[in-house]
Amino acid sequence: METQQQQQQQQAAAALKSRFKRVCVFCGSSPGKSPSYQLAAIQLGKQLVERNIDLVYGGGSIGLMGLVSQAVYDGGRHVLGVIPKTLMPREITGETVGEVKAVSGMHQRKAEMARQADAFIALPGGYGTLEELLEVITWAQLGIHDKPVGLLNVDGYYNSLLSFIDKAVDEGFIAPAARYIIVSAQTAHELMCKLEEYVPKHSGVASNLSWEMEQQLGYTNKSDIAR
Repeated sequence: METQQQQQQQQAAAALKSRFKRVCVFCGSSPGKSPSYQLAAIQLGKQLVERNIDLVYGGGSIGLMGLVSQAVYDGGRHVLGVIPKTLMPREITGETVGEVKAVSGMHQRKAEMARQADAFIALPGGYGTLEELLEVITWAQLGIHDKPVGLLNVDGYYNSLLSFIDKAVDEGFIAPAARYIIVSAQTAHELMCKLEEYVPKHSGVASNLSWEMEQQLGYTNKSDIAR
């Protein structure tokens, strides 16, 4: 006969059952100057573990990338790092965490991470993080996928980006409905809750588009990235 504690644990696990099997996280290969960025990366990793979600990310073990991947790995969830062969030397990315999939270049890396993931989250980062984030937002706008895209806006790090996007909506460069592609929150818990509830409000402008990179990688149609 189950004890009350066991029943409570089962209820808690059921309450955190996620719609996502694997989430792709974009983030910096630097830790950032503020400890709050590092804490947010660890908290996000723990949120994924609590919800029984695996991680796909850009590989390596340095900066915020290392913190979030180690937190997920230590929690017993699967970690898949997708990394170009040219970035694999230890002095560039550090020791590998979990499973590593080597690809030929940066474009293949992004396409493979997108194919593997059910949702995307961006932690604070630099040029690379921003480029990866904007590309999956653009893919969503085009209708290549309808996976949720989250922005972990730690200490307002992305406030200026969100203001820019609002300005682009006001000036007619982004459709108002497409503004809702981005889901933002200041904590990992709040962001995960929002992503779980996400429903697309925009219409893909080219939903039958065959993405060039899909063809190069052998992904024959939209559904391969949209899974």
